[in-house]
Amino acid sequence: MKLTVFGATGGVGQEIVRQALGAGHQVTAVVRDPARLTVTGPGLDVFRADLADAEAVRPAVAGRDAVLSGLGARSRGHAGDATRLTRTVLGAMEAEEVRRLLAISAAPIGPVPEGDGALDRVARGVVSGIFKDVYADLRTMEAEIARSSTDWTVVRPPRLLNRPVSGVYRAVVGGTPPKGRSLGRADVAHAMLGMVDDAATVKQGVGLAY
Repeated sequence: MKLTVFGATGGVGQEIVRQALGAGHQVTAVVRDPARLTVTGPGLDVFRADLADAEAVRPAVAGRDAVLSGLGARSRGHAGDATRLTRTVLGAMEAEEVRRLLAISAAPIGPVPEGDGALDRVARGVVSGIFKDVYADLRTMEAEIARSSTDWTVVRPPRLLNRPVSGVYRAVVGGTPPKGRSLGRADVAHAMLGMVDDAATVKQGVGLAY
């Protein structure tokens, strides 16, 4: 497939690029600073952009089979970036009539899982309070994605870890895995790539966790 990856220098974004290239896809990595992209290989095209203008980003998505976005959870000092940057991506996709979008959000944005114990509920409340501005940004981002004309999927992982890809994790379409406390960035990327042509995930939030 021909894929475009936004947020390609982030932890999940680089894994998406690496795994997509390994699977033989053609990948356009949209980055602000090409020096921060450590992944190389045949089939990779690096597109430099700061996502300030949807018109400028249109060539990066034109003719692509799918767009995958790692423009998700950021630090509290960058609350608002996910919505702002994703709005640019949506504008470019809609102008080029590219339909398939997969984007990363976060587990607290999804439904409260059935079967969580008291400890999990308390931890969820504490984390949601600490990162309330970040999660408010992600809720707005998800709402804009849902209003778009794209065939979207939003993935919602819990705390992210730096671990090699395992391919062993839980995915709940329209829900959240109970007692799901962590997931490796490489497995988030693995899940997103696996959902590109999965019709059951279209216009759905998908909870992920080990």
